[in-house]
Amino acid sequence: MAAPGEYFSIGSQVSCRTCQEQRLQGEVVAFDYQSKMLALKCPSSSGKANHADILLLNLQYVSDVQVITDRTETPPPLASLNIAKLANRAKMEKEEKLSQAYAISAGVSVDGQQLFQTIHKTIKDCKWQEKNIVVLEEVIISPPYQVDNCKGKEGSLLSHVRKIVEKHFRDAESQKVQHSPASQSQKESALSS
Repeated sequence: MAAPGEYFSIGSQVSCRTCQEQRLQGEVVAFDYQSKMLALKCPSSSGKANHADILLLNLQYVSDVQVITDRTETPPPLASLNIAKLANRAKMEKEEKLSQAYAISAGVSVDGQQLFQTIHKTIKDCKWQEKNIVVLEEVIISPPYQVDNCKGKEGSLLSHVRKIVEKHFRDAESQKVQHSPASQSQKESALSS
């Protein structure tokens, strides 16, 4: 491990050997002295040129750290964050998780929960009203959540929601067929012939 009191400059290249005898090398992007945590930016394991892996290392479990090149100049400033956008995103994520939790606690079937997620991807303004899915305050889908259970004022919205429901269950059925044991044995016999 690095000597006590040693700091790592942002942008320096370091090489470490972990307790599992794995050798890691990368650019220092962060270092916290008190927790002995070192964040390294390493080449992407996916091989994509514009990507990188960020590894968090607890230096308590690193047997050797060597500074390959030390960066002495001031690192570039951090990119500014859009706090309002981040707060809005966090709020939406929280609402979505609360909606999922509500559906589970209300005893909504798995089919109903999955249908809600499918509709929500296309139409954000959908919510639960007890066990019913309410879309844009106009269309109500009641259990068992089939096309026939879509009620509302006849028009383009109701027609659109019915198409989403129909496609959702058609796609779900085709996935069941692809993953069924009979389908697997058909695939295996096709491969062996």
